[in-house]
Amino acid sequence: MKMLSWLLIIILFVPILSGCWNRRELNELAIVAALAIDKTGDNYLVTAQVIDPGQVSTNGGGGGRAPVTTYSEKGKHIFEAVRRMTTITPRKLYFSHLQMLVISEEVAREGMNNTLDFLTRDPEFRKDFYIVVSRELNASQILKNLSPIEKIPAQKMRSSLETSQKAWAPTIAIQMDELISSLTSDGSNPVLTGITIKGEGDDGQTLQNVERIEPFARLKYKNIAVFKKDKLIGWLNEKESKGYNYIKDKVENTVGPIPCEKKGELIIEVIRSKTKVKGKFINGKPTIDIQIRSEANIAEVACQIDLTDPNAIRKIEKKTDKVNINILKTSIARAKKLGVDIYGFGEVIHRTDPKAWKSLKKNWNQEFTHLPITIHSDFKIRRTGTVNQSFLKKE
Repeated sequence: MKMLSWLLIIILFVPILSGCWNRRELNELAIVAALAIDKTGDNYLVTAQVIDPGQVSTNGGGGGRAPVTTYSEKGKHIFEAVRRMTTITPRKLYFSHLQMLVISEEVAREGMNNTLDFLTRDPEFRKDFYIVVSRELNASQILKNLSPIEKIPAQKMRSSLETSQKAWAPTIAIQMDELISSLTSDGSNPVLTGITIKGEGDDGQTLQNVERIEPFARLKYKNIAVFKKDKLIGWLNEKESKGYNYIKDKVENTVGPIPCEKKGELIIEVIRSKTKVKGKFINGKPTIDIQIRSEANIAEVACQIDLTDPNAIRKIEKKTDKVNINILKTSIARAKKLGVDIYGFGEVIHRTDPKAWKSLKKNWNQEFTHLPITIHSDFKIRRTGTVNQSFLKKE
């Protein structure tokens, strides 16, 4: 009897285990690489950048078509606009391979909560795509720009964002989880990198844009957008954006000019940087202490200086300390002017004294504008390059 019962259970489960009951074939899906969200009147305008498999396949001979195509539809809600696209797409849109989300400046200023709710609620969206804000143009225009080297524009945007953060510093690659964490934190506000088009945007939508040595238009990351909770309230310039990344300990590699003792400048390349932010209370008032330790190589010399002289190197290090401190102070001053803590200083204060934080968190952005902040920089030159003396000295 017991054996018969087990046999009946096995028979009941066999139909369930005997195949992929919810399978979706690749030729039935339209893979979305990037998504753009604009506002038109009271409606959202959603644009999807869809990959053309035949044009990106290594075995495909190509048919003179673009590697991607875009579909756009309007709706009072984002999900409504997405489903309305089925009236013009040959296949159902598939979002699990989404790489970039571009939000227009207008949508960002009104607030991103409605946008992010759909993206976090739908299980088809993974959370590893990057989010940026289109600056001075519609988000849909960003998705229509064809780029050389990378066939899929979304892949170009993703790799360029990652590379610029690692090698330049005034940009930051933010994924969905990081953005949600900043939005829900009491002691921090989110930031996103801005993106725009350099050149003639309309010409960048044609295949001729990737057939020229110098394309008509290129996508370019530009500055960091500052949010108060989910609403865009301002922008950091290049210097202020670099200062933000220094404070957040996100600088891996960057370059910058340092004034020489006499006429001219030299360029240093930061190869390592570590920032520690500590909080403490002095006379019952919160304060922040920032310590930056950086190492760099001399990359370019455009002045007369003896790099074999240890005293000259020490002077460069001291001047670099001053330059770094100025970069951070400039960034903090801009954030205080905007009235938002984008550095997570509130979280630092919370960890320092959770009890005191309870009385501070309600008006933390206002407290932040008066927060005393001290900055210490310890900068070291490691290498001076393959030559000690610049040919400028001989000339």
